[in-house]
Amino acid sequence: MRNWIYLHFRAFVHALKRLVGQPFGTLLSALVMGIALTLPAGGYVLLDNVSALARGVSGTPEISIFLDNDADSARIDAIKQHLENEPRLAGFRFVSRDEALKQLQNSGLADVLNGIDANPLPDAFIVTLRGENPELFEALSAKMKSWPGVAHVQLDSAWVKRLAALLGLARVVMLGLSALLGVALVIVTFNTIRLQILTQKNEIEVSRLLGATNRFIRRPFYWFGALQGALGGLVALGAVWGGITGLAAPVAKVGETYGVMIALAGPRWQESLALIGLAAALGWLGTAISVRRHLAGW
Repeated sequence: MRNWIYLHFRAFVHALKRLVGQPFGTLLSALVMGIALTLPAGGYVLLDNVSALARGVSGTPEISIFLDNDADSARIDAIKQHLENEPRLAGFRFVSRDEALKQLQNSGLADVLNGIDANPLPDAFIVTLRGENPELFEALSAKMKSWPGVAHVQLDSAWVKRLAALLGLARVVMLGLSALLGVALVIVTFNTIRLQILTQKNEIEVSRLLGATNRFIRRPFYWFGALQGALGGLVALGAVWGGITGLAAPVAKVGETYGVMIALAGPRWQESLALIGLAAALGWLGTAISVRRHLAGW
């Protein structure tokens, strides 16, 4: 085990020296990989911010339960008991028909209601849910319609469905873009390692004559590709944070014109580590394909 760790440490140091020894080439490769990774990484961060903003602007979705006009206090209490026993609800409030009529009059429709003798509005419950899953809305709506005394159930979920559909489409597009750019990064690493192998051809042949195994020869190339990918991930992470920082003030000013506070959030530390790890993995994959292709016959 110690020997295995020591061999990998030597390979890591060897790869690091080669990266430092050719700073211009290392910088160019890191910039190419970083720019390619910035597109999907920035896209996902943007989607998270848009999703949070849309939820904040749209408010909490609600379900309105309208009762029969002849619903008595016992029926109202029974429905209230149903709501209290439903764990998927965040809360609810009762709006009596008299309170609803008063709200309607205060909204500027008093002249329209003057010609009506009796109050035509029903008693109602306004229900808020835990979460914003459209399927949850449909399931609870169907359940509430079956309660005795309920005349109509109105869903405030149209915006939830549109938001979920748009964000789902955007995530699929970003996933496809990420896959294409991931393939491009593997190809870039493949060509970079191929050039490294060609420049070290004599060194590799001498090492084999001295008894070096294929694993010993390939190990520094794996570390080289992984380190180069990790550098590209750091470049992408810096570009995303730079974009968030640069856009924070202009976006906040746009929000002020609409009376909305908008604060852009960058990637969390878990997402940052995942980005760097993914970039390193893509570099390792490109290296693995390249060394198996170009060192197979040596």
